[in-house]
Amino acid sequence: MATITAALVKDLREKTGAGMMDCKAALEANSGDIEAAIDWLRTKGLAKAAKKSGRVAAEGLVGVVTSGPKGVVVELNSETDFVARNEAFQGLVRDVAHVAHTTGHVDVEALKGAAYPAGATVGDAIASAIATIGENMTLRRAAKLEVKNGVVASYVHGAVSDGIGKIAVLVALESTGKADELAALGRQIAMHVAATNPAGLDSSTLDAATVDREKAVLAEKNAGKPPQVMEKIIESGLKSYYKEVCLLDQAFIHDGAKTVAQAVKESEGRVGAPVVLTGFIRYGLGEGIEKQESDFAAEVAAAAGVKA
Repeated sequence: MATITAALVKDLREKTGAGMMDCKAALEANSGDIEAAIDWLRTKGLAKAAKKSGRVAAEGLVGVVTSGPKGVVVELNSETDFVARNEAFQGLVRDVAHVAHTTGHVDVEALKGAAYPAGATVGDAIASAIATIGENMTLRRAAKLEVKNGVVASYVHGAVSDGIGKIAVLVALESTGKADELAALGRQIAMHVAATNPAGLDSSTLDAATVDREKAVLAEKNAGKPPQVMEKIIESGLKSYYKEVCLLDQAFIHDGAKTVAQAVKESEGRVGAPVVLTGFIRYGLGEGIEKQESDFAAEVAAAAGVKA
């Protein structure tokens, strides 16, 4: 039988909002598998359907650069938050984002090999910063969005400087209409994405395994119902799920009376042409990376050769 630690129970509680004892029971019933435990809690109505991502644990910054119909976002990680406040590190993130935007390289290895403003490569610049600042750094990922006609807009949440912060979003709007109106709409939608963290643009963009998992949870919660009733329950449940996790189906945070799709459609009068929201990218600093927690007092005591 798997050992159920207090840390595991705490992690499950933070992810689901369920009670401590319910979390412990869920983990025990699923041999410590936290994802299975989440589903177990949901089938019993003890946890909300959650859009789960790894804890934001890594330090560093994300940065964006946009110009008209194209934009890029990069993430550069560091060991501590102190480095993120360092102007040299902020400048490095900004420059790396500009290199990605100029070259179009978003493959990490290709981007590291691209020419850096000072004449070396991006990889060399990062290595130099490591030597200068004295802390390990990693270029973790990069991505880009582009439209044939229209605007790629951006928003940075928790910005420490222009274009760099803790959460960065790109939104692509395809249209031949007014660029300034598109940019304003795109920024609003990017702010919405930063706040809601949608799983996909619409239901067709969701991972099939994710949808199947949602169906399984709905079926388990309603076990014993006649097949024809179960079919309707799952259909209705998926519609509600899509409204929670699909960007176009979500209630627009700037006007809860309409969906994002409706807000885009209504913008066409101001823009002067049809508008299509073709994609988005959201980078949350360190998402999916587990940060190793430590007892600082214990570490100091250990270094001093005494018991904490």
